[in-house]
Amino acid sequence: MSAAYATFGLAPATRAGGVLADGGHQLHRDFLDFVVDGRPLLLRLCDLDAVSPLASDVPPAIFTAQVRGLLLETGAPLPAGRFVVYGCPECEDLACGAVTAVIERDGDDYVWRDFAWQTDLHADLEFNGYHGVGPFRFHGPEYRAALGVLLDGDGDGRGAGPGAATGRRVLLIGARVALLARLAAALRSTGIGADITGDVDDVPAEELRPYGAVAFGPALGEGDRAAARRAFERAGIAAVFVEGLAPIVPLLVAQIEQALDRCPVEQRRLTRLAADGDEAHVEVASPCRVRLTAYRLDRLSRIRAHEVFDGMLETGRHRVALDAKTVKGEAFVVARTSGSVLVAAVTRRETRLSGGRPGR
Repeated sequence: MSAAYATFGLAPATRAGGVLADGGHQLHRDFLDFVVDGRPLLLRLCDLDAVSPLASDVPPAIFTAQVRGLLLETGAPLPAGRFVVYGCPECEDLACGAVTAVIERDGDDYVWRDFAWQTDLHADLEFNGYHGVGPFRFHGPEYRAALGVLLDGDGDGRGAGPGAATGRRVLLIGARVALLARLAAALRSTGIGADITGDVDDVPAEELRPYGAVAFGPALGEGDRAAARRAFERAGIAAVFVEGLAPIVPLLVAQIEQALDRCPVEQRRLTRLAADGDEAHVEVASPCRVRLTAYRLDRLSRIRAHEVFDGMLETGRHRVALDAKTVKGEAFVVARTSGSVLVAAVTRRETRLSGGRPGR
């Protein structure tokens, strides 16, 4: 085993939820990813749709048990000293598949080794091992400090972890109540809390504090939008404001998912998206599966959704052809990976790549 040390840390990460083109729903999950030598471990594992056990929505007692397990204060949950490092984001059932590894002590050091994809109690390293990933040797003090802070704080068992922060609720402001009701229902189906109001006049600051994002309905006037921004500014709340592009619920959900993404750009696979009338421009930081969906309203205000691409992309910039009929009129493109979502309006002229968040 190599005696070289790797650095260990934690960083916020997101498994992006959403309403898919086929009508299905994908859960939004916030979690802490393991950062090894400055790079998220999840990015070393090809295109994996999974979350770590340190998720913000698990009960405090379970979160604490997960942290203590990684610190080896409790026994391994799987045979041969194996721990789940990443699991299914929808149900967390081992039968769906999980990345596991042996975690052990070597003197004062902690070692992670023998990474494998596992669907039952026993891992087959020959056929399902992640060859070339690890082993990683971590300095004990650094390792314990990174995980130990999650056990400190206000006593909820999560300390400075993702569960200690607010921001997974969205305030929807607009005049078209029917549209906002459908949007709120879609957001809740993905695991994001949503509330509806016509304005925020005279709303106490403590009632605004849970909201990490504010989404304006497409029909809301600029005066009302400005008033909402001032209310949050007076309350000292750094919410993200999302300007609704069109009354298309899956598109609005994707915009909100993009706004809620707190991961640093350097820790994302999907980094840029732009679209013109002929093609979509996509940039990815590591090989991953990318799905591109085009949305538009036809002349009768019916929603038209077309999946224009679904496949693996290598690191770098890519061009994906767009059918002129698919993006006829006012149209939008949503790019989705397991960890992030980007939205772009289709322009009719040459455009530069843009990865900014809506409304910022």
